[in-house]
Amino acid sequence: MFSGSIVALVTPFNQDGEVDYDSLKKLVDFHVEAGTDGIVAVGTTGESATLTVEEHVKVVTKVVEFADGRLPVIAGTGANATHESVTFSRLLNNSGIAACLSVTPYYNKPTQEGLYQHYKAIAEVSDVPQILYNVPGRTAVDLLPETVARLSKIDNIIALKDATGDLDRIAIHRELCGEDFVLLSGDDATGLDFVRLGGQGVISVTNNVAAADMAKMFRLAKEGNFEEAEQINQRLMSLHKNLFVESSPIPVKWAVHKMGLIANGELRLPLTELSEGARPIVAQAMAEACVY
Repeated sequence: MFSGSIVALVTPFNQDGEVDYDSLKKLVDFHVEAGTDGIVAVGTTGESATLTVEEHVKVVTKVVEFADGRLPVIAGTGANATHESVTFSRLLNNSGIAACLSVTPYYNKPTQEGLYQHYKAIAEVSDVPQILYNVPGRTAVDLLPETVARLSKIDNIIALKDATGDLDRIAIHRELCGEDFVLLSGDDATGLDFVRLGGQGVISVTNNVAAADMAKMFRLAKEGNFEEAEQINQRLMSLHKNLFVESSPIPVKWAVHKMGLIANGELRLPLTELSEGARPIVAQAMAEACVY
């Protein structure tokens, strides 16, 4: 279930700042039709940090409703307070989600023991599989392989989303965590190489824009056809990189709006719209990828 091209879905807002559920349904249908392998709802790309608890839970449950069993939905449940992550996990236990994805606590900079206890506490209140998420470039804390190994011994902690871009960690994680532990990339630029070296797939920002190509690329990779997969990857490489020309999800939300998939590119403060100077860069990347 947790493999291939999984989209880190953006959360669309109306111009009044409220969640745009019509656009959200349109996004889910777009990914079903494109062959996307799964959706992460209200992960960090979905601006989880600026949604209220009530909004967070409603968006996840609406994505499950809109998906209607056509693809698995993973709920973002991360927070920098353990009790908040625990609350999300409890509230979503019977929502129909396939798993929870929890980013490492940001700003707090917990020790490795603190990280272990954080994830252990979340796992203990949840009936669904748990996916760890390590993105030190955004959180200022690194979930080290030895800690991942400890956590992998907890029954319902079944996977890691690794956004470090450090491909050497794949073999280390595999050795420490075993063959059954799922390894997913969180770095589009190295995602295909991640799978080539033994990972199962990617949770992707690029997938918001190039869903069909990403799905095809990782199907080819699963079949062992890396030569053809690499041709697609090279065409998308400018997107992989330039969807981060400003803080994500600013560029990807602008791109998805330009494609007509959401009514507008509204973000919640402190994020602001893509700057005039960055727009040609993202537009060029979209043109090179043949998506706009």
